[in-house]
Amino acid sequence: MDQVINSLPALLRLAGDVEEVALMAARAAWGHVAGEAVRNHTLATAFREKRLRVVVSYAVWQRQLESMSGPLLYRLNSLIEVGAITFIEFRIDPGMLDSRSRKSQETERRADAVEPIPVELISAAASIRSPELRRALLGAASSALRRKSQ
Repeated sequence: MDQVINSLPALLRLAGDVEEVALMAARAAWGHVAGEAVRNHTLATAFREKRLRVVVSYAVWQRQLESMSGPLLYRLNSLIEVGAITFIEFRIDPGMLDSRSRKSQETERRADAVEPIPVELISAAASIRSPELRRALLGAASSALRRKSQ
């Protein structure tokens, strides 16, 4: 897992405007920074224009996390890249988390969970000079891994 976490800055830079890859990196960073207790009651659902949207299960979690948003932003940006995230928006949606819980249980029943984009692929993509081609490669890899897991 440390290898994936350490590759997040490169992954975000290479993702460019491939939203799925950027969200996957932001989710990994959120999960790492938030810790297990918070992770069980939250889900990063969107990452656009340097804003991370996190769904929470209850208003209590929303208020608590909003009060901690400064330190959380600092930790996220220390992990992935300074200035990569400028705001965390916390929304209440217990249904989204219930759905995630069901999907998580289904995934656990399967033999293999979704594999992150291998570091070797990220490194190979870094050598591609064309940003459009690099984004296309990472987007295709993300889609292929997602289809493989379904």
